[in-house]
Amino acid sequence: MKETPNYIKSLLLPNPKTTGRRVWSIDLETVWLPFLTATNTMGDTAIPSDALGAPIRLAFDKDGSVKFSKTGRPVSRVAKPISDNVTLIRQNFVANLQQYTEQVATDRQKDYAKQVEMATIAGKPIIAHDRAELDKAIQLQLEEAMRQAQLEEAEATPEAKRELVTA
Repeated sequence: MKETPNYIKSLLLPNPKTTGRRVWSIDLETVWLPFLTATNTMGDTAIPSDALGAPIRLAFDKDGSVKFSKTGRPVSRVAKPISDNVTLIRQNFVANLQQYTEQVATDRQKDYAKQVEMATIAGKPIIAHDRAELDKAIQLQLEEAMRQAQLEEAEATPEAKRELVTA
């Protein structure tokens, strides 16, 4: 029997996450920079080389001083040309999704309506279950809060303590 190739074994091993800077929840270093470099190469964008070469910039306050977070760490920002292009891509992505949805909903009205109806019917028991579970959880919280308040009152006054014992 053949042994499992190492590249397959490596997929099954824990891999420490490398946490890179993300822009629109997409890794800057491994996705956005290569993509934007490719779009520059093709002439589709004209992102300045300094933005691609130094995509993370120190943030400054309005007075020109270095900006620090509440925890005392220096704040960094993604270079404006990169963030502007990601924003444009995001807006175009959303517009394309909406346009496609509108087109399908118009061209196949009955089929689209049927999908919406099926989803609504399939979702009703889940919504009802969640609502019931939430109601139960809130009721338990209220009961616990009332018990806690009674306990605190009982600890505060001997009369209230006697009432709890006799109740």
